[in-house]
Amino acid sequence: MNIGQNMSSPLLKIENLHKSFGALEVLRGVDLTVSKGEVVSLIGSSGSGKTTSLRCVNLLEDYDDGVVAIDGEQIGYQTGNGNRIRRSEKEIAAQRSMTGMVFQQFNLFPHISALDNVTLGLIKVKKLGKVEATAVAERWLERVGLIDHRNHFPSQMSGGQQQRVAIARAIAMSPKLMLFDEVTSALDPELVSEVLNVIQDLATEGMTMLLVTHEMQFAHEVSNKVVFMHEGKIVEEGPPKIIFKNPETRRLAEFLKRSKF
Repeated sequence: MNIGQNMSSPLLKIENLHKSFGALEVLRGVDLTVSKGEVVSLIGSSGSGKTTSLRCVNLLEDYDDGVVAIDGEQIGYQTGNGNRIRRSEKEIAAQRSMTGMVFQQFNLFPHISALDNVTLGLIKVKKLGKVEATAVAERWLERVGLIDHRNHFPSQMSGGQQQRVAIARAIAMSPKLMLFDEVTSALDPELVSEVLNVIQDLATEGMTMLLVTHEMQFAHEVSNKVVFMHEGKIVEEGPPKIIFKNPETRRLAEFLKRSKF
């Protein structure tokens, strides 16, 4: 199924998204759009459905009902004659290449260098030659400030440096949409800013991003739109200056107070 696409259509469109784990309903009808070049932050308490929403976008979690579409193309399924038909694994793998995802944990391969961590996908998935893949990888390692560490193994780098390699690895694949899931939560406080600065630079350059974060000040500074989730639903969304300064609901006001924003 292709959803009608025009210049004003969102890059990401989520409609009536539902997801349960057994008897636990985690997402209860989520509707969300992200336009090209937009940065959208998902905020909310633990268990509100933020990460599950993110993982449904690239089908790391299979959703039960609703539509997730990127650039007008329904992810994971085709809909015809009122039926939802799962796409082939080959089609789903191709669709996943439209997104890049950076997780809480760095997920680098420990036995290869930073450079090889970035080139691996370029060679195996994008089918680039080694010379071209190396050039792309070095360009992105330069961009995240780690070109001098290209031959270092993950164990030889700090957590912040490893996370920046993970970001370089994801973006080197030229995704249409970047997904960030609490990318600073595993870092020591003094390392957080170096990762957030990289994301801030990408936002300035127009990278389309959907991110889950507990860094409220960062969400305020980097986002075009902030989305507050509670118990599997979107409760409020809007520009940061409105969401953070004039919350409409008691739930958001209480959350921000607990977050000490």
